[in-house]
Amino acid sequence: MIASFIHLIRLLAAWLLSYLFLCILINETIFEPLDRDPGGYFAIVALLLGTWIASGVFSHIRRVRLIAGALNSTTLSNRQRRQIEIPFEAGEAFDLIDAAIRELPGAEIVDSARDSLQVRAKVTRIDPYGGRNQSSYFPLDHFGARRNQILATVTPNGDDAGSVTLICEPEGAAWTDLFLVDHGTNLENAEAIARAITRRVAERRRGEAARVRQTATEKELTVAKLNLLHAQVEPHFLYNTLASAQVLTRSDPARADEMLGNLIQYLRHSLPRTEDAPSTIGEELERAQAYLDILKIRMGPRLQLQVDIPDALRGVLFPTMMLQTLVENAIKHGLEPKPGGGTVWILARQVDTAVAVTVADDGRGFTAEGGGTGVGLRNVRERLRLAYGSVASFSIVANFPSGVAATITVPNTVQAGVHHA
Repeated sequence: MIASFIHLIRLLAAWLLSYLFLCILINETIFEPLDRDPGGYFAIVALLLGTWIASGVFSHIRRVRLIAGALNSTTLSNRQRRQIEIPFEAGEAFDLIDAAIRELPGAEIVDSARDSLQVRAKVTRIDPYGGRNQSSYFPLDHFGARRNQILATVTPNGDDAGSVTLICEPEGAAWTDLFLVDHGTNLENAEAIARAITRRVAERRRGEAARVRQTATEKELTVAKLNLLHAQVEPHFLYNTLASAQVLTRSDPARADEMLGNLIQYLRHSLPRTEDAPSTIGEELERAQAYLDILKIRMGPRLQLQVDIPDALRGVLFPTMMLQTLVENAIKHGLEPKPGGGTVWILARQVDTAVAVTVADDGRGFTAEGGGTGVGLRNVRERLRLAYGSVASFSIVANFPSGVAATITVPNTVQAGVHHA
């Protein structure tokens, strides 16, 4: 109530003082030379003027209360200032405030400069009481500005935040505020822009949350698919190995013990891994060597192995079971069908920022008799795509003079804490 009373007194005082000055000027120039007393006329006009002013101020106060829910010097002012923090970088904050101002009802001219992070706009002052433009209920409004104006300036606040200074005011000069009210139109504009920014930020956050949920879902599906593909490439020689060991326990217990030791080593490296425990080239090589040592006992001199993997590359992260898949293919489709067997080579080389791991054999090569279903190699390609995207690759070519060479290329990423002598 005090703020409303002060606001009314200020406007009445400004108008009545101006009117008093005008009365003195008219009296001295017109009525005094005619020796007449116009006091009664001046009093009637003052009463009418005061009534007009009071009615306009009452309408202004009433509407501000409806908009803001509170009356104070800030809400009653014709000129509104807001400081709005936006949790986006300055360019995004500018786009957001620019869109909010352009969608403001009555926006006529919007001049935005993205380089200087400023937006200026002219907004038609729509009569809140039913008519267009100026209010017919307060005739003195016809002497004031017919439009409001908006100035928004974005100030960068770090790399991921922007601060918006918003000014909503009448188009007229500041001194006109002594005589005129805006019926809360600039307060309404400031509140509307603030609401629009809040809504757009909330929409952005909801969209980000939805994308995070979608990404999490896609990640879970990818992990499930990788697990399925992993399950498809698990070796199927467990029963054959146990059966061979059972036979050897009768004829050659030492070799049976060696085979079981290799099987234990192989199974230790084949336990399921969590997503946070990636494998390395060194660990995958230990699994493959355990597998090949088992087969060397079964195949005898028909199987030879040559490994050339530098110690510096053994700590490089490598997909679980992929090296095993290539080794199994080399044995099943290359050396086992070939009379006399052959050799398996396991090699690793640094290639720029990547590491190429190759499994080669001198078996039957690309022949109808030596080919398989191709499921294992399709799984290798699919797992590489899911895990690395386009930064990994797989190729398979004929080896000279016979056999096949399969190469997996992955980024050279070393597991933290892994060191090899």
